[in-house]
Amino acid sequence: MRHGKKFNHLGRKVGHRKALLRNLAISLIEYKRINTTLAKAKALRVFVEPIVTKAKTDSTHNRRVAFSYLQNKEAVKELFGDIAKRIGDRPGGYVRIIKTGTRKGDAAEMAMIEFVDFNEVYTAGSETSTGGGRRRRRGGKGKGAKAAAAATTTAAASQEEE
Repeated sequence: MRHGKKFNHLGRKVGHRKALLRNLAISLIEYKRINTTLAKAKALRVFVEPIVTKAKTDSTHNRRVAFSYLQNKEAVKELFGDIAKRIGDRPGGYVRIIKTGTRKGDAAEMAMIEFVDFNEVYTAGSETSTGGGRRRRRGGKGKGAKAAAAATTTAAASQEEE
């Protein structure tokens, strides 16, 4: 019985699964974006996000903990260097999974997993935003939202004229 066993075993024994996730995590850290199956991407997200959280505070203990998971000096150096600088103020959600369709051979669902702050397409407009607030759950599809959007555009237009 598998009561209380929530993580995906990926059809592998423990050693093979650990090696697979370790290699996927090292590739993700090195290349910032990899293509894999959806199941492996979801398992990798659960594996790599706590390690990235450790990398936010650079200490000897956190480096050793990250190295115990990754077993790769270059990956740990990259993680605590460039990646930690980019995600320093992010409270979580360091990776993004984007479904890319099915594989031709066996119709497995494929996905691209990437670090959120390393995609220039998505982060190009965010540098000019004010930010600072939490995302609200409601408000964006009703009549009031359209009126508020119209009011802000007219206010912005009047400021440009001045």
